[in-house]
Formats: sequence, structure tokens, C-alpha cells
Amino acid sequence: MTLTEKRAGGHAAVLEADPLKLEEQFDPEIHFRPLLPATAWIVAGLLFALSCFHYYTAGFGLLPETTHRGVHMAFVLGLIFLVFAGRARDQNRVAPHAWWRPGGILLVDWALAVAAAVASLYVPWIFQDLAFRVGNPNTTDVVMGTILIVVLLEATRRSVGIALPLIAVGLMAYAYFGPSMPGIFTHPGATWSGVVNHLYLTSQGIYGVALGVVATYVFHYVLFGVLATRIGLGKLFIDLASWVAGCYAGGPAKVAIFGSALFGMISGSSIANTVTVGSLTIPAMIRLGYPKHFAAAVESTASTGGQITPPIMGAAAFLMIEFLGVSYSTIILAAIVPAFMHFFGVFCQVHFEARKKGMRGLTREELPDPMQTIREGWQTVIPLAVLLLVLFSGYTPYLAAFWGITSCIIVGVGRSPVLSVAAFAALVGAVALGLLTKWVFILPMAAILVGLLAWSWLSSPEGRARVADIGDAFVVGAKYAISVGAAAATVGIIVGVITLTGVGFKISWMVTQLASQMGGAVLAVLPAGVFTPQGATLFFTLLLTAIVCILLGCGVPTTATYIIMVTVAAPTLGMLGVAPIVAHFFVFYYGVLADVTPPVALAAYAGASMAGADPFRTGNTAFRLALGKALVPFVFTYGPAMLIVTQGFTWTDFLVTTFGCMAGIVMLSAAFSAYMLAPLRGWERAVLIVAALPTVAPGLPSTLVGIAMASPVLLLQLRRRRASPAVAAVSLP
Repeated sequence: MTLTEKRAGGHAAVLEADPLKLEEQFDPEIHFRPLLPATAWIVAGLLFALSCFHYYTAGFGLLPETTHRGVHMAFVLGLIFLVFAGRARDQNRVAPHAWWRPGGILLVDWALAVAAAVASLYVPWIFQDLAFRVGNPNTTDVVMGTILIVVLLEATRRSVGIALPLIAVGLMAYAYFGPSMPGIFTHPGATWSGVVNHLYLTSQGIYGVALGVVATYVFHYVLFGVLATRIGLGKLFIDLASWVAGCYAGGPAKVAIFGSALFGMISGSSIANTVTVGSLTIPAMIRLGYPKHFAAAVESTASTGGQITPPIMGAAAFLMIEFLGVSYSTIILAAIVPAFMHFFGVFCQVHFEARKKGMRGLTREELPDPMQTIREGWQTVIPLAVLLLVLFSGYTPYLAAFWGITSCIIVGVGRSPVLSVAAFAALVGAVALGLLTKWVFILPMAAILVGLLAWSWLSSPEGRARVADIGDAFVVGAKYAISVGAAAATVGIIVGVITLTGVGFKISWMVTQLASQMGGAVLAVLPAGVFTPQGATLFFTLLLTAIVCILLGCGVPTTATYIIMVTVAAPTLGMLGVAPIVAHFFVFYYGVLADVTPPVALAAYAGASMAGADPFRTGNTAFRLALGKALVPFVFTYGPAMLIVTQGFTWTDFLVTTFGCMAGIVMLSAAFSAYMLAPLRGWERAVLIVAALPTVAPGLPSTLVGIAMASPVLLLQLRRRRASPAVAAVSLP
């Protein structure tokens, strides 16, 4: 989206910066270098071909596993060397053509692109003989594997930063120098040939689950999100959020939360959510009187929820499908309540802050007309409805994405209510009759789609513009996805070394021992019955895991953080009786916080740039806003009923756990905001923080204990509010 002006009920918020440029500035995964026109056309053609490859295979059948992953990686790595410069100083300028820089791209980059493509396709090419080569690679295998490892690390450095490649290099060194490692970390070691064999020729390394998930699922949903935004679904969500929440105290801040929640349904990127929704909400919040850093922090904190908001979540959600062996619809159901808790936690702090500062809502004139909004944009909901219909009918996630993308093209190009409704009705009928994957349905739909594109292109300049916009969305969608592919392949190196050396189990044992010692120290001073020894060990294991997730996420993308931590932490939590899906969601939830955790809080920094605020102060405020729901993963670990899909689920447990968690979030949010019904004194804030802790242990008794502990503060708040209705504007020492 390249809007420099955004409409809200007939009024415009003029921005000083282009949201797309800000997204490219703060998200290293889409910070592409400018190219000469001829080279730009070549790159755009390759990106378009990559999107078409995935679109076609999603609907008409995937290639064999290794071939599909190899083709995907050949495109991804080759393109990275063309769209990302090797040096930061070359990333923002168009380089002229020269013999050593054909098309404005250095010869070495062209060579790396070709080497990456050849090395990626080598394994699919020798696949028939692979069963006889694994464990006994020949010289060519080792050379090609070494080339791929080197170019992969360089591609990842260019596209997502240096942290992830350094971790991979460190672990490969650990695998090679195993006999020289100290203490528990000693292992027999592996030759370089053995390392390459494991990482390159087996499915435990580069060609492993992480790359497979990106090539099979993630790419399609990134493309769907871009197309859905292009046809206007994102704008519809933002306008509806403005209408629902804008009139209440601190209206634009609540619009930011509702808008980010809705927009997060079609975008799994924190930074994209921040700059898109923030282009409307941040200027409105500043206009209403919010401090600039707080306005930016609200939007960036709310926007991080996009990665955990169904149905289109971050890449980590699709990885759960493979790791856990469950359907994507199961992941969606499990994510609903934790995602709600994320936005509820931000909402509580925003509400308390608005009441404390006496912020007004938006006037009727400032709000969009709901009927006009729905009348103009209702068609854009059809692709999302199609995606969910196909997904929950038991079909694969990539087939659901295929029909969702197809619906986006029909709605975006046709711009006809009759055509949109007819297409939706046809898809519903095909699902009901079991014809969705039959040629008797696919061929007529393909003919209609091709005819629609041809008719629109030939009919008028406006029609050609719509077709061109869809084509550009295919290019942009591929651009957004290539960095994720490189990161996933590099994570394959990390996971491969962990499985080769067994270091994951050693780290798990060390964490468990440390948590046990910490638990023993706490049990010595707590009253009997508060914790069992195993309960204390579990609590401190969860605490250590949460801290490592946040710290690791400061320099590593969410998806990579999730895979690394699940590889190490899931066995530990499993030994302590935590269900696998719960352990995975615990790591996923905390990994998402990294986007608003200083010193590397990319979403917060993007929001700060839009608001003209201090980035570090914005990051600190965003982290504080996110802390209101920091206890949520602990709650669903102790009360798995919150995830709905766990064994032994009952609605009684679900309601008690969920409402207890909400009570804890309200108490923590009030304490961090220093306001509830009236300003809070220091000791009152401390009481609320302590009172929130029992809600971590789900159950009616513990929730009632927490509420009882907080009740004196609540009574004082009611008394103070009645004594002075204007107390919202008063500050207490």
C-alpha cells in the first residue's frame, strides 16, 4: 500500500512519510535495493514466475517434496542476490551499468545467484541416487553442499541480518570441534564431509521441515494477504474499526487496536500492520493529545498481534502443522483466545491511559459512514470467507489459499457484485458436492478466470490497471516471502546440527537442573503447599524459556526464534508434563514480543518514525504495553482448556481459565498504567501486581483469591471516584 493520504469518513490524515517506504526502512526482509529499469523488469519477471509457480502447484498438485523445495530455494536464493545488496551503502542507490556491474548488479552477485540456483537444484537432480549417497557423499556432493551452505548464509545475512547466520556458523563449528568442547558439551565430533552430508543430503537439515513449510504453506498465505489488501479488505477492516471504537475515550488508540486485530487476520507481519494501520491511527492519536511516543507504541504493540491472529498467522503457525502433525484448522482454533488476550491486554492499558489523561473520542463528523463503508467494501470479504470455508471443510491449507487467491483475482478484477456472489456460490456448491478438486469444476473456473482477465485487459484503461495491479501484487507477494525462505533454510542448518550432535537434549537437561535449583530455593522460603517441587521446576522452566525467547527474538526473526526454542525447549517442557501444542504456543507467543522489545524493536521503531517520536522511548513504552498480557502463556500452560483443542477440554474449565486470565490482565494493566477508576498510589499498584499472580494458576479458588487480594484497592478506587468525578485528571504522588 503506497498511500500518502488515508480517508476516514471523508476526512484525510496527510502523512509526511510513505508507509511503504517506512516498511522497507525498518523491515530488513523487504529492504530492496533500487534497480535499473531493464534489470528491474528481469527481477519482476522472476518474482512473478515464483508466485505463479506456487499458485499453480497449490491448485493443481505439488511437485515431489525434494523437487518442490529445491525449486523454491533456487528461486529464493537467486533472487536475494539480485534484490539485496551486499553492502549497506549500496542498498539505497541505483548503481550504473558497467562491465563488472552488468545491469547495475555486481558480477559477483550474478555469480552467487547462479551458484545458489545450481546448488539448490542439485539435490533434486540426484534424488534417484540419493538413497545410495546419504552417509557416503562423493566429492561433488561435498563441493555442492559447501557452496549451498556458503551462499545460503550470505543470502540470509543480506535479507534478515547477521544474527541468524552467526548462530548457524557457531553451531557448525560446534559440530566440527566436538571433542574439544568443555564438560557436558563434549561429543565425538563430525568431519566436514559428515556435516555437509547431514545438512545437505538428508531431510534433517536445509531441505527439512522449515523450508518445506515455507514452500508449501507460508508463501501462499503471504501472497493471499497482499492480494486481499490490494482489493481493499484492509481498508474495510480499518474503517469498520473506526466506526466501532472511534467514539469512545481515546478513540483513535482503540481504533488502532481493533484495526490491527482485523488487519492482522490477513497479514502476519508486525511491521506491515504497524505502517498500514498506523498511517491512519497514529496521526489521529497525536491530534487528540496523546504523546507521540505513546501513539506509536500503541499501534506497534497492537500490530504485533497479527502474527498470532487467525486465520493468516505468521510462518510459525504453519510450522506447527508439521511439528505437531495436526490440521491448520486445529491451530486456528487454538490461537483464537490467546490472540484475543493479546489485544485485550493492550486495550486495557490504552483505556486506563485514556481515562487518566481525559482523552475524548472521535466526533461523528470524524467517523466513517458505516453503511457507505459496507456498501463499498463488502465484496472484499468474499475471498476471506472462501479461504475459511475451504480450510474448515477439511482441505489442505495450500488448496484453501489457492481458492482464496483465485477469489481475490475475481473480486479485484471483476468489481461486480453479481460476479463475486456467483463465484462464492459456485465454490460453496463445489465444497458441498465434493467437486473442489475435480476437473469438472476446476477447468470451467480456470476458463472463467482467464476470460475475465482477458476481458478486463481489453475492455478499458481502468480494466488494464486492475489486471496490472494484480500482477504487481504477485511480484510484491514474492518479494515479501523470499527472506522468510532464506531464514527457514538457515534454521534448517541450526536444527540439523542440533539433531546431529544431540546438544538440544543437553541444553534441556541444564535448563531443567537450573529451574529445579531455583525452585528448591523458593520452596525453602514459601509456605508449604504453595508449590510442589515439580510445580516449582515447571514454573522456573517456563520463566527461563520466556526470557530466552524474548532475548533471542531481539536479533532473530520470529519464525527462527520459534524453531530454535521449540527444538530446545519443547523436550524440556514435555518432560515436565506440558502438552506439545501448549509448549509450542508458549514459545510462539513470547517470540512475538521481540518486535516491541528494545534494543531491537523493529515494529516499535517503524511506529516511532511515523510519529516523529524517540525510537527507544517508543520501544520501552511498547514493551510496557505488552506486559499486561505477559502472563497469558503461563495461564494456558497451567490451564490448557484456554486453547480449546487440548485433551480433557470442558467448557467449565475454559470459562474459569479465560475469565480468570482476563481478571489478571486487568489488574496488571491497571498497575502498569497507574490508573484504574482513579489514579493509583504506589502501594496500590504493588498490591494489584501481587493479586494478579494467583490468576496464573487456573481455577475458581485461585481466581477468587486474586480478586479478594485486589478488592481493598478496588473499594478505595470506587470511593475516590465517587468523591471526585474529575479525579481522572488528577495525579497522585
